[in-house]
Amino acid sequence: MSGSDNTPTITVIGAGLAGSEAALAAAKQGVRVRLFEMRPVKMTPAHRTGNFAELVCSTSLGGEGEMQSKGLLQAEMRSVGAAIVTSADAARVPAGNALAVDREAFSETVTAKVRAHPLIEVVPGEVTLIPDGIVVIATGPLTSDALAEDVARLTGSERLAFYDAAAPVIEADSINFDVAWRAGRYDQQADYVNCPFAKEEYLAFIAALEQARAHTPHDWEKLEFFEGCMPIEEIARRGVDTPRFGPMSPKGLDDPRTGRWPYAVAQLRQEDAQGRMWSLVGFQTGLKWGDQKTLVQMIPGLENAEIVRYGVMHRNTYLNAPQVLHGTLQLRADPQKFVAGVLAGTEGYLESSATGWLAGTNAARLALGQEPLTPPAESMLGGLVRYLASANPKGFQPMNVNWALVPELPAPINPNTGKPRKLGKREKRPPMYRRGLEAFTAWARTDAGLDVTEPAPAPAEPAEVPA
Repeated sequence: MSGSDNTPTITVIGAGLAGSEAALAAAKQGVRVRLFEMRPVKMTPAHRTGNFAELVCSTSLGGEGEMQSKGLLQAEMRSVGAAIVTSADAARVPAGNALAVDREAFSETVTAKVRAHPLIEVVPGEVTLIPDGIVVIATGPLTSDALAEDVARLTGSERLAFYDAAAPVIEADSINFDVAWRAGRYDQQADYVNCPFAKEEYLAFIAALEQARAHTPHDWEKLEFFEGCMPIEEIARRGVDTPRFGPMSPKGLDDPRTGRWPYAVAQLRQEDAQGRMWSLVGFQTGLKWGDQKTLVQMIPGLENAEIVRYGVMHRNTYLNAPQVLHGTLQLRADPQKFVAGVLAGTEGYLESSATGWLAGTNAARLALGQEPLTPPAESMLGGLVRYLASANPKGFQPMNVNWALVPELPAPINPNTGKPRKLGKREKRPPMYRRGLEAFTAWARTDAGLDVTEPAPAPAEPAEVPA
């Protein structure tokens, strides 16, 4: 490694998407980086090569354009020259309105960037104990058992999970409150949204649930889940009435339209501090996403539900981020330690790399005697890390980026009624995109002191893809 003897040094553990981005972002600030990667010395069950940023599932980094939440995050990362998005651009393959890559070319491009940087030293081998000093931990969902134990020691073992058992999350604006209502059981505090089923609605829902389960691969069945994390489709398999005596119990919930308990109830619990996202209680699921959407929209009051995160059931290792992380991605227990990627509570390639960029940038700032920063709330990265630091820690699950993470636009007043008019998606998302990108680039240039590339116009929107 080159550089003067007094150049600060940080450590990055893991050379996946988040770790590679963190190492390059930190080195770009002029600090030395020791990047540890256990592959190929020790392989994981999912990886095939020793290359960095290897994609093990999909080859897509999400939809592009002003309608897409991932499109905004891509644009934010391009504006600061982040390595993963620029490498993806270089390895792009045709994929309609999405950013998809040639898997091998992409990984080789990232690996070459890391190995060529004069301030990055790649150290092969497994890390089993978190080193002293400033460290970015970016070891991903397949963190080795030994290192996971040390992370648990630092953060508290109860704050580290080893599987995803997540329920769908719904955008609050899409809930029909002509049917659903806010209440707690037996007139307790109204912390829940309740969606009531009549008997025939419930039986139709269970029948559709059983049919969906019959044609879904269940790799997650090999995992051992606590009873409280059992998938809703597995609960239903135990008997048609089992869900309504479990997570769909109507006890203590008087439907204001009838004054009586419904036949069954689906409850939603607030997911974020602003109340813009609500998760279905007890609806952990491993069903295909198309089936999930169909089933969710069969729930009375959720006929037009916008799902901002689908349920998942798979092996994972991640922290209960709201309990342990600041919005700067520093650990509350040790501000010299940063966490990025899936371990920090994100889902998705793009989200992992973006948090890697922020963790690496902030680790370098700390090493240089500067304050770590959090991007503005209007930006998609700022919205994501604020969610990680402030979400409801009860039942916390990893999150993809989505429009509910950033502030809504002010609703225009309808001149005929004098009341706020609800904006449609095509009215509000493009200005939210432009607002977020402008806020991010201004912050990066002024507050973070970074070189910023003026963003190119967003791609055209020939068709809508999932945001």
